[in-house]
Amino acid sequence: MSIVLTLDLHASRIARVNPVAKLAAALVISLTLVLTIDWVSAGVALVLEAMLLPFAGVGARQFWMRTAPVWIASIAAAVATALYGADSGAVLWGLGPITVTEGSLFLAGAIALRVLAIGIPGVILFATSDPTELADGLAQLVHLPARFVLGALAALRLVGLFIDDWRALARARRARGIGDGGGPVGGMRRLGSQSFALLVLSLRRGSKLATAMEAKGFGGDRPRTWARASHFGRAEVAMVAIGVVIAVIAAVAAVGTGSWHFVVS
Repeated sequence: MSIVLTLDLHASRIARVNPVAKLAAALVISLTLVLTIDWVSAGVALVLEAMLLPFAGVGARQFWMRTAPVWIASIAAAVATALYGADSGAVLWGLGPITVTEGSLFLAGAIALRVLAIGIPGVILFATSDPTELADGLAQLVHLPARFVLGALAALRLVGLFIDDWRALARARRARGIGDGGGPVGGMRRLGSQSFALLVLSLRRGSKLATAMEAKGFGGDRPRTWARASHFGRAEVAMVAIGVVIAVIAAVAAVGTGSWHFVVS
């Protein structure tokens, strides 16, 4: 019971960390792993990240649902690299111009691990972040232009509304008798027409939102005030330090084993 309470306490603390610190930690790890293509650095980073997952405050079901695109992307990248990557070593399988060699298979594994090591921490960290808090931090701490930050925040807030619009359009079309049947060709036609309808609806809503924001003074040139102050304290420094430690350990392990392969060399 004490272990569960301890994990919940740590999870709540991580959830309260400023999203800017989470973004900085994820960027440090990502930039380090982008510099090399090898198994060791990505594998070490992935293991260290996995050790921190119990403290992220994300349940198992939520973890798999949110990271599913990352796993799919890693598998797709590995398959594409294995089939079309640079050939080296013995040929393991071939079909015409498509061959799988020891070198391409090794490279495919490294690419898959890199995608997981870069994508999973970003998804998990932002799963516990509030978009408004992130916007406040980017404007107040990073000093990004307020118009850009607020515009991006408004667009992000509309994603859920667009999903509801898509479902409403599908129900309306089905009620008119044009939402079913036709086979795969009909399905592609419905997808295209419904996407166009959503695009038109989004443009109309976007223009109205832009007018409303301009009328409320969001587009002014004067320095604006903020309803919530964004702070960068010890917890944020610790979060960034964790990202730096993971990146350093991964890089040192790769260099020490001789597997570091600088991508621009």
